[in-house]
Amino acid sequence: MKKHNYSAGPCILPQEVFEEASQAILNFNNSGLSILEISHRSKDFVDVMEEARNLALELLGLEGKGYKALFLQGGASLQFLMTPYNLLKTKAAYLNTGTWSTKAIKEAKFFGEVAEVASSADRDFKYIPRGYFIPSDVDYFHCTSNNTIYGTQIKEFPNTPKPMVCDMSSDIFSRQMDFSKFDLIYAGAQKNMGPAGTTLVVIKEDILGKVDRSVPSMMDYRIHLNKASMFNTPAVYAVYVSMLTLRWLKNNGGIAGVEEQNEKKANLLYSEIDINPLFEGYAEKADRSNMNATFNLVNDDLKETFDTMWKEAGINGLNGHRSVGGYRASMYNALPLESVQVLVDVMSELERKA
Repeated sequence: MKKHNYSAGPCILPQEVFEEASQAILNFNNSGLSILEISHRSKDFVDVMEEARNLALELLGLEGKGYKALFLQGGASLQFLMTPYNLLKTKAAYLNTGTWSTKAIKEAKFFGEVAEVASSADRDFKYIPRGYFIPSDVDYFHCTSNNTIYGTQIKEFPNTPKPMVCDMSSDIFSRQMDFSKFDLIYAGAQKNMGPAGTTLVVIKEDILGKVDRSVPSMMDYRIHLNKASMFNTPAVYAVYVSMLTLRWLKNNGGIAGVEEQNEKKANLLYSEIDINPLFEGYAEKADRSNMNATFNLVNDDLKETFDTMWKEAGINGLNGHRSVGGYRASMYNALPLESVQVLVDVMSELERKA
């Protein structure tokens, strides 16, 4: 039976990427060696790293605009720390829209004052705050573009003269926007890029080198830039699969092409949530994420029946995050429209049976 994978991360990747990546485990570039055993200093892998970094900038439209791309380790969680280590001199502004921005705020407080400009915690992070003020005396503004746990997504970003930092872990490469508005973007690979183990960081170089503190080597963006992501042994396989996924994205119309499909998937599922009286959405409609649709049963007495139905349909990973409950359908770039239709059909069938 075909599986329809709604896991929030690690998650679905394109089938052709799996096939090419699995072959590379046995024989990479006809070298007679596995991608898992080659030297990260070999030309074969240096070429992989260079292509991955270049593809990231190309797809984001940031080539020739003063940006560099890095593939680092430690996940987005390490970036909660690295960002203030490198950028926070005295004060930073943070928008709090969920669990991950809350964690980022906690780490930033080790390095200076944090102004929480707005928060949606008052309503369990069901919405994105608007109309907030970014102080003029901050070193940067930090936000999280998509909130995986709660199913909210920032649709419009503020205009600010201050450097803007964004955690795009769960929606990078999924929608078109002017990425040059951001001075630093970071994203864990395990959503729209590749397996867990590497993290994409895109930095506008001129924002670095302005803090007075000494930054440890592994935390210093400038050292990683100077070493082209090779300061220490990189996550070779994760970077390789990320490169293949970025190739796949480029060959399928880039961000513009995948955004069109993501809109169709989200519209299909949210339409069913809204018209089916057995379900209700978690996030406010204006702030719903195209990547992570969160919803609940109106009557929990139907949970056992619904769970049995979607599992029998080959659906995987639909349970909501443990802190929220309910259901979460993660519709990342590689999830086909067909899989969303299967879920919608199950939801409609439940209504007919109820």
